Amino acid sequence: MKDLTRYFYNLFISKGLSENTAEYLNLFIGIAILIVILFILDFLTKKVFVSIFKSYASRSKNTFDDYLVKNKTFDYLAHIIPLSIIVWVVPILFIAFPTAEKYLEILFNSMAIILTIWIVRSILRTFRDFLKSLDSFKDKPIDSYVQVFMIFVWFIGAILIFSLLTGKSIWTFLTALGAMSAVILLIFKDTILGFVASIQVAVNDTVRIGDWISMEKYGADGDVVEINLSSVKVQNFDKTITTIPTYYLTSQSFKNWRGMMNSGGRRIKRALLIKTSSIKFLSEEDIDQLKKVELIKGYLDGVQKSIDTHNLEQNVDKSILMNGRNLTNMGVFRNYVELYLENHPSINKDMTIMSRQLPPSAQGTPLEIYAFSNNKVWKNYEHIMADIFDHLLSAIPYFNLEVFELNYATEQ
Repeated sequence: MKDLTRYFYNLFISKGLSENTAEYLNLFIGIAILIVILFILDFLTKKVFVSIFKSYASRSKNTFDDYLVKNKTFDYLAHIIPLSIIVWVVPILFIAFPTAEKYLEILFNSMAIILTIWIVRSILRTFRDFLKSLDSFKDKPIDSYVQVFMIFVWFIGAILIFSLLTGKSIWTFLTALGAMSAVILLIFKDTILGFVASIQVAVNDTVRIGDWISMEKYGADGDVVEINLSSVKVQNFDKTITTIPTYYLTSQSFKNWRGMMNSGGRRIKRALLIKTSSIKFLSEEDIDQLKKVELIKGYLDGVQKSIDTHNLEQNVDKSILMNGRNLTNMGVFRNYVELYLENHPSINKDMTIMSRQLPPSAQGTPLEIYAFSNNKVWKNYEHIMADIFDHLLSAIPYFNLEVFELNYATEQ
């Protein structure tokens, strides 16, 4: 290479060019030769090196090497050979041009640093993708850790490049950074908060990828699809994406439905509004009529016997229905609801089953149903709840009860 550059230099001199012009032409030819060599070597090494590893990865049963190919790790590694050769050739090719040699060495050394960063990034992404394919790591915020590590890698790379460009010691740059620490903390405030929040989320197991969370303040109500250093992405049930800063998960309240998903059922908590004026005591005829309902026949027989015994012992005057103990249509219906839920195949019998009366209001007397469906899939859950209330709304007239409905015409 040295003889080649000397040959061109002598050729230019023999053509009558000045030494200064010959040197510059020689410099441009050297740079052109360097670029050609770089591209040829890079093409050949990628063609051979990458092809070999891609062929091996396609035959291998291990998926890790497939992720290496996907993240172009072998492509970046292939750049090492031509770059190393160029770094070795530069001092020889530009021996007569010390200034150019100096700047080219800085350029290619900087390229080597950037290439190293790319290789580290591709390997980290490979580990990220591989770990995400494992069941034990699918719900972990791996992206956050990769991003944090890459911040440090880029920081170190920037310091090394700065040192090459300025010729200053690395410690000089670090000392200057120490003096600017307050400004740096202000600039990277969100990154630092996100990093700390990511660690807290992972250690405290607050949120996992795949969790259903609700955060009404930011319109988030859906599944967590990604947790990274700066944000948490939630895919809402309408398929929109809501992005929430990661540190908000530690500084503000939100609802995580994981407990429900891991439990034996999904809660049903809804009330029927009963028209208060339709609530009344039951007469003997009313009770006999309700005994035709098979689900509550046994209950009515037992409770009526207890009531009659009590009233007889107390010598209660039953000429007025409200004297003594009595059954009401609301009370019987409440018991009917509980028995109906206890016999429903889609209700979890090992969890709370309750029908309770809430305080009366201007919209009637609420009768709340509190139970848990054994199917937690949203669509199935809604169907189960609808079937239950369809039945109960249809059953209400049999108890001489009425559902409250606001009649605007009457009100006006």
